[in-house]
Amino acid sequence: MAEEKQTKLDLNNLKAGGFIKERGKDLFTVRLRVPGGRMSVPRLKKIAEVAEKFGGEFVHLSVRQSIELININYKDFDAVVEELGEKSQKVASCGARVRVPVACGGCEYNPNGLVDTQKSALEVDEKLFGTPTGHHKFKVAFAGCPFDCPKSATNDIGFQGAIYPQLDKSVCISCGLCTKNCVPKALSTGEDNKPVFSNDPCIWCGDCVKVCPTGAWSEQRRGYTVRIGGKWGRSPLVGTLFATFLPEDQVAAFIASVLEWYKEKAEGLGRIRLGDTIIKEGADALLNHLRVQFPDYIVSQTIAPQIIDTQIGK
Repeated sequence: MAEEKQTKLDLNNLKAGGFIKERGKDLFTVRLRVPGGRMSVPRLKKIAEVAEKFGGEFVHLSVRQSIELININYKDFDAVVEELGEKSQKVASCGARVRVPVACGGCEYNPNGLVDTQKSALEVDEKLFGTPTGHHKFKVAFAGCPFDCPKSATNDIGFQGAIYPQLDKSVCISCGLCTKNCVPKALSTGEDNKPVFSNDPCIWCGDCVKVCPTGAWSEQRRGYTVRIGGKWGRSPLVGTLFATFLPEDQVAAFIASVLEWYKEKAEGLGRIRLGDTIIKEGADALLNHLRVQFPDYIVSQTIAPQIIDTQIGK
């Protein structure tokens, strides 16, 4: 009788590939790659079939929009991957590398959406997913508007759709709809009964453009505001503003530039997140690096990522 082949599992390598050890002996969670949280109905049905055949009684929807197959025996890894179809459904990634980007529905069907977050998430996933950072995990999120449902500012890089409005007074009929609908109170009524715009309170939501019945309000600029350095976990940080109105077609290059800076500045610091690296080096160091490639979109000054106090009330 031939000897059974002994397989020694490297749990670190498995986790890097999206196979996460569970408490049960020989059992793993298989994290699937779902960029932007969007999945076709036929693909969802196939995943349910595979989960029912090889897994437990349920799947888990992670907080980052992944689907996780639970209670998968390591002996079934090859069969699971084969039945899922490698081209149609890839396994996600863990460890010190770029993770699967999360995103809201964007502007396709959401009335608040200002940019195509789904397109951005798919592009970043295709070009940068799994890129080693050498230091720690690296998370990206896309929000289509300032409502920021994906909580983009608590990611290493968070993108938020934005519109900068402009007014053609000759077309304005002084209906007052824009002023009434401006939640941050960036609009007031002038002596000529026309709206007066104030930039400071404006959150670039574009509501004035949406409600205007005559087209007097239009967009002067559209793109992403970018906050960098956020994270959750034991010591949370909220990212701070580094760029405004970054064009959608420059998102992947922008992330690649931030990664370049992060890899260099965090060298020798061990397991350290991007936000902590910015705090150590100073926000100006990253601003100056980004200005070389993106001079038209980088803010003049910013502050380091801010600590979120989770001890309030204790």
